[in-house]
Order: sequence, then structure tokens, then C-alpha cells
Amino acid sequence: MESQVLAALAAAIKEFNGDPARIYLTGLSMGGYGTWSIAAGHPGMFAALVPVCGGIRPPDAGAPEDGAANPYAETAKKIGTTPVWVFHGGADPAVPVTESRKMVEALKANSGNVKYTEYEGVGHNSWDKAYREADLPVWLFAQKLEKK
Repeated sequence: MESQVLAALAAAIKEFNGDPARIYLTGLSMGGYGTWSIAAGHPGMFAALVPVCGGIRPPDAGAPEDGAANPYAETAKKIGTTPVWVFHGGADPAVPVTESRKMVEALKANSGNVKYTEYEGVGHNSWDKAYREADLPVWLFAQKLEKK
């Protein structure tokens, strides 16, 4: 499915004369998980990321195996310095808020360019507040890939 999505994106950029230096990736809930996954699989492709109430490990994943690699650190390493603004509701019953907290810490530990907004008392639908943030479009459209 990911390859189909990326092919559709490439076709849309070509057809509508899109700016490949200004491709932004955002998703909410499972789409937030997808945001992290796609960005890690395609480093340097996106000018900025906005995962909303997403994560790296699904809530039912269980405890990591002893000696297993840290998936948050691995994802942060792949994302590098791509600008990221993470949003999550502090009372999310569906996706643990610790998922976003761990990714933010991993990005910071990797010298990442990250902002984090956690909405106290907000449940899973934190996207309502996130996508209404007045500064989000300003921040997002200020991000642009450097020409190589």
C-alpha cells in the first residue's frame, strides 16, 4: 500500500506542478503511526512531519524482547533533522501518550528538530485541536527542503 501511496504522490506532484521541496507528511491515529513509518523509510523526502496521536509500537505489542533494538531511537535516527511537530492528547485511551513522549525524547537525543504539544485532559481526538492550531500552517509552510 505504501508504494501505491508514494506513486500517487509522485504522479500528483508531476501533474499539478507540485514543489518537491515542500512535501509535508501528517496523519492521525493509525495515520500517525504511518507518518513515523513512512518518514523513517524515506529519509529526506519530506520537508516536515506532523504526527497526531500516533506512535511507533502498537498498544497491544507487548513488552519488547530482551536485547531488541530501541524502535524509537532507530526511527529518530532515520528521520534525522527533518522538522517535526508532534501532537497528542494527554488522556488518550486508544494510543498511549507515552508513544509520542518517547519519540520526542528520542528525536531530542538525536539532535532532532522537534516541537511537542500535549493537550491535558484531551482524549484520542486530539486532531481537533492540533489541526486548529493557528501556528501550525505558519510553521508548516516555513519548512522547505534544501536544494542538493
